Amino acid sequence: MTQAAPSKDIQHPPCPDQPLPIKIEALLLASERPLPDGRLADLLGIGGNEPKTVATTIRQALEELNTDYERTGRSFRAQRLAGGWQLMTLPAFGPLLERLHHQRQELRLSQPALETLSIIAYRQPVMRAEIEAIRGVACGEVLRSLLERRLIKIAGRAEQLGRPMLYGTSPQFLKIFGLPGLEALPPLEDASAATDAEPPAD
Repeated sequence: MTQAAPSKDIQHPPCPDQPLPIKIEALLLASERPLPDGRLADLLGIGGNEPKTVATTIRQALEELNTDYERTGRSFRAQRLAGGWQLMTLPAFGPLLERLHHQRQELRLSQPALETLSIIAYRQPVMRAEIEAIRGVACGEVLRSLLERRLIKIAGRAEQLGRPMLYGTSPQFLKIFGLPGLEALPPLEDASAATDAEPPAD
């Protein structure tokens, strides 16, 4: 269905006759990626207010949505993910979704890939040479595989001879591992245990 282009005039919030929670719900339903508070504020036309006030307003609207979802027995909730908000199906409905997709969509990583990913997550931005020094082996193929899976990204170049590339984790990494942000990574003493566990199903 073709939709009319949204107004660019942020002084006049779109759909003024609709409640804020319902407008946020429409945006989350239409987005394939988590929407941060700032992006939601811009789309809703409330981005000119104080950031703390905007964040509180959006959070209260989302709490209202989730309360209504729970009251009416809905199969999903608005959840914080990768620095933004996204509608997520409740875990109890996992078996039903498996039937829809015919098989579980799991991301299986080899032990070298998990080790490399852990180093990048905790030391980013980090050079390939630093990763190889820690692991004691070449990791070019592993890095290429992680880039193809969009779990890591090029985070810049080091201020060294040759300007080697720096690697960091991507928003997809946060999404796959169910982390709201890098600050939610387990303490380093728990990192070895974390590498033994597979990430949750996508």
